[in-house]
Amino acid sequence: MSGRAQLMWDEAVTGYDFGPGHPMDPVRLALTMRLVEAFGLDRAVDVVSAKAAGDSTLRLVHRADYIEAVRRVSADPKTADGSYGLGTEDDPAFAGMHEASALIAGQSVGAAEAVWRGEAQHAVNFAGGLHHAMPGSASGFCIYNDAALAIARLLELGAERVAYLDVDVHHGDGVQAAFWDDPRVLTVSVHEHPQTLFPQTGWPEETGGPGAEGSAVNVALPAGTGDEGWLRAIHAVVPELLAAFRPQVLVTQHGADTHFEDPLAHLAVSLDAQRAVAESVHALAHEHAEGRWVALGGGGYAIVDVVPRSWTHLVGIAAERPVEPESLVPEEWRHQVYARTRQMAPGRMTDGRTPVWRDWEESGYDPADRLDQAIRATRMAVYPAHGLMP
Repeated sequence: MSGRAQLMWDEAVTGYDFGPGHPMDPVRLALTMRLVEAFGLDRAVDVVSAKAAGDSTLRLVHRADYIEAVRRVSADPKTADGSYGLGTEDDPAFAGMHEASALIAGQSVGAAEAVWRGEAQHAVNFAGGLHHAMPGSASGFCIYNDAALAIARLLELGAERVAYLDVDVHHGDGVQAAFWDDPRVLTVSVHEHPQTLFPQTGWPEETGGPGAEGSAVNVALPAGTGDEGWLRAIHAVVPELLAAFRPQVLVTQHGADTHFEDPLAHLAVSLDAQRAVAESVHALAHEHAEGRWVALGGGGYAIVDVVPRSWTHLVGIAAERPVEPESLVPEEWRHQVYARTRQMAPGRMTDGRTPVWRDWEESGYDPADRLDQAIRATRMAVYPAHGLMP
């Protein structure tokens, strides 16, 4: 197995563009790559561009009629009528939609192939993580579900157990739906509670279909949860489940929209906590999956202050060359940010936080704490299916 990580990148992924004013501004991808380069991380990884996913690959998750509908709208956006979730406020039609979406999907599938075949131990596609797309419809800024496609490709290649961890502020509903009845895939989503945020799913009682009970895990966090609670919830659930499930590959989705500056959600997580989770996930991949780790991006709509820094930390961790939080942001990148966005860039790779959390096993369950209630609900719902004590 190669010791070097792969970074999947093709400048054409910035063609995934819903138009002016849409929160999913592709400049966040370009700025992330430029920050990766400014820190020299592109020299610490193998930067690779995979080909776009073809129809046979897309059909591992998506229906043929949906793929054809995306092609039609891609060729002529004026034909979009809202059917298949295309041409909506969340997912406006744009020329080249199929090509850009298939290219992003191809990068995630390529990352999965590289890790499974031993060409790289870790692979990152921060343009990916489009976890809301359903087999037959677009949803939540997502056209093709690259995360689900990467997992499906791993299964096709012979993987028997794949774990998926989603720490985006929104529930990873599309990935959960794709593998609802498949006990070979463990989907774990840690997200803001569905009572207060799209897509209004991800309740702890959602635990998988017949024959796959316990394969879907949902930790629904109260709005306002900050670093301590977020880290407590992740560490109270994820390590034990991975130890019980014994995945051969770990696929993770690192949406940066848990951040306190994100305009579309209501958690209060810092960049430093996001970095800490990436470090923990890296360690868990080595502990439970022989180091096989596919890391994806996701949501994140503070496109200057948060997304590029968060995902640059992710790349650095995957490359085994982590960026120190106190590092100054390179001046050339700050100039690029202002030239492209007319916004002032942050000065350091930290929010100035030192995240700590109370360990669940050491501190115990507090029945009066809403966060602990959420953790307990998840453990009660899924732990018995894995032979674990809640």
